[in-house]
Amino acid sequence: MTVWDRPEPPNPPVPLDREQIIAAAIALADEGGLEAASLRKVAARLNAGPMRLYGYISTKDELFDLMVDAVDAEILPRERSGDWREALRILAHRTRQAALRHEWLADLLGGRPTLGPNGLAVTEAKLAALDGLADIETAIRAVETVSAYVTGAIRREIANLRAERATGLSKRDWQRASGPHVTKMLATGRFPALTKAVHSGTEVDAEKSFATGLDWVLDAVAAKLSRPPA
Repeated sequence: MTVWDRPEPPNPPVPLDREQIIAAAIALADEGGLEAASLRKVAARLNAGPMRLYGYISTKDELFDLMVDAVDAEILPRERSGDWREALRILAHRTRQAALRHEWLADLLGGRPTLGPNGLAVTEAKLAALDGLADIETAIRAVETVSAYVTGAIRREIANLRAERATGLSKRDWQRASGPHVTKMLATGRFPALTKAVHSGTEVDAEKSFATGLDWVLDAVAAKLSRPPA
């Protein structure tokens, strides 16, 4: 029986429910990462004994599943777009925005699909955007491709934010500190393509980089959708 199918304990002696538990866990994770959202710490936040929580949640993985599903509710748009590109674009950007509010989400993206009601609704919205435009196998591969890009881009952005906090160096400060080493390595002539990128490439912020890469992935999906079946 999954956590979604298991009923909550009846008539608890002190008012407590999964909604309170998940809200406390998300608050702790927002403050200190997933390691801060242990069942023991959640119980302490709620002034409850740890054993009380086991009537509602059996394992840490169940807790994380419930936390992700709560954030999935933030990702779902209020209205459905009639254009498939816009629908997938909105979901991608809302996922990024949710991850920036809850950085721990980056550690739980990918892998097996979430089975909570909100997670299933997010997957439904992605597949529904392509309904009638391609066979189901093509639609599934398209959704997987877009999701893989979104997950990778978000994890890279969150990793950079964490590195800034850990080192105390902004991206610009880190580049300046690393400059002498990079200059020395490029001067060897062993990295001509990288040299061109360093000297001639245009630097963009994380949001623009995410949007540009997403558009390229959606272009690739559009090309596949417009190709006649073999």
